[in-house]
Amino acid sequence: MDTHRIATRLADLVRAHRVPGVQLAVHHDGRTWTHEIGLPADAAVPIGSITKTFTATVAMALVSDGDLELDAPLSDHLPVVSDELTLRHLLSHTGGLPSDPEDVRSTSLRRHVEQALRDLDPLHRPGEGFSYSNIGYSLIGHLIEVATGMTWWEAMDAVLLRPLGVRPRFTTGPGAGVGVVPGHAVNADTGRAVPVEQSLSLVDAPAGALAAGATDLVALGRMLGGSAPHLIDPHDLDLMRTPARHAEPFGMADGWGLGLALFQRDGVRWVGHDGTADGTSCHLRINPADGTTVALTSNAGPGFALWRDLVPELADAGLPVGDYDGMRGLDHRIAPPPDCTGRFRNGDVEYAVRPLDRGRLALTVDGEPFADLSLFDGLVFAMRDSDTGDTNQTGRFLRDPGDGDIRWIQIGGRLARRQVSEMV
Repeated sequence: MDTHRIATRLADLVRAHRVPGVQLAVHHDGRTWTHEIGLPADAAVPIGSITKTFTATVAMALVSDGDLELDAPLSDHLPVVSDELTLRHLLSHTGGLPSDPEDVRSTSLRRHVEQALRDLDPLHRPGEGFSYSNIGYSLIGHLIEVATGMTWWEAMDAVLLRPLGVRPRFTTGPGAGVGVVPGHAVNADTGRAVPVEQSLSLVDAPAGALAAGATDLVALGRMLGGSAPHLIDPHDLDLMRTPARHAEPFGMADGWGLGLALFQRDGVRWVGHDGTADGTSCHLRINPADGTTVALTSNAGPGFALWRDLVPELADAGLPVGDYDGMRGLDHRIAPPPDCTGRFRNGDVEYAVRPLDRGRLALTVDGEPFADLSLFDGLVFAMRDSDTGDTNQTGRFLRDPGDGDIRWIQIGGRLARRQVSEMV
């Protein structure tokens, strides 16, 4: 691993993407190497959805201890839940739950999930598909509270962070903001970076409230790779890193385990998670075969594009890291079938698709322009962002296996179910 080359190229990318600060930490061949630009080594960056992997790890530690069961009906703890729904479904995003409700009227995890689950319109039966869900992880947080008798924040510290030697820092809840660096919005034309406040609600904490440094992420990654502290039984740890049935996170990763995304590279399976908060982008990758762990934290939105550009640079420097590229294999464009158009819904979010011209579709989200879609074989589409013009994200339409009609659209791993069949 050529650390000098990595440091040089990272500095180039930080300037090119106008990101104020990054932390990179790599554990490889028994040593941990770190490099920071614009951020101190001990700074805590809001890590967004990588919090889900921390929450999943706490849940799996409780499974290993016999305090929770992967396949027991969740209705044992929450009567409003379907008898079919299990912790395994929640951890793998296969429960058929929408992403999250827009109208949050509670500060209690129990009351929040009761309200959301009572009002939601399921996307599919549990275990029959994948749709990335924040409310599912709020429910896991509630289960952790039931099993431990502690709040999610207390359990996170006691069960996981303290054994890892990681200082607890959160963007919402007890001690919120203490020791946490702000994210930034970056003006693409001027390069000016403006600090932004974190907006995560209290009840979404188990899905996205942690702040951490890159070395903190490496500490978690090493444990999930099999190193000490051994908080999870080896069999349960292997389950976290194994593809779950029907977990097809198209547009996000090559597969999904229990709290971990799966990425393939040159026949090697990497696991990890990505996370974005308000004005931050963070990334974690783990190779369970040799223990290599890579973590990047950045305190600006363009950090996601920086990461995508850094991955091939890491490979050139002797560190071929697994990542997802949905644009691979998009060779044969097709004309959009008429039944692609319509309105689709995930919880409170509405996706509307209409014809744009002979070869493209226009996508709006809650009435706002989102992307132009170009279709390829398999009803996969490339998305041209309405604001930036970038074309680096993909999605797909899915047909009902029963009648063959297009029933769902999948974007960013989230399913939205058709609401009306007429053209819009």
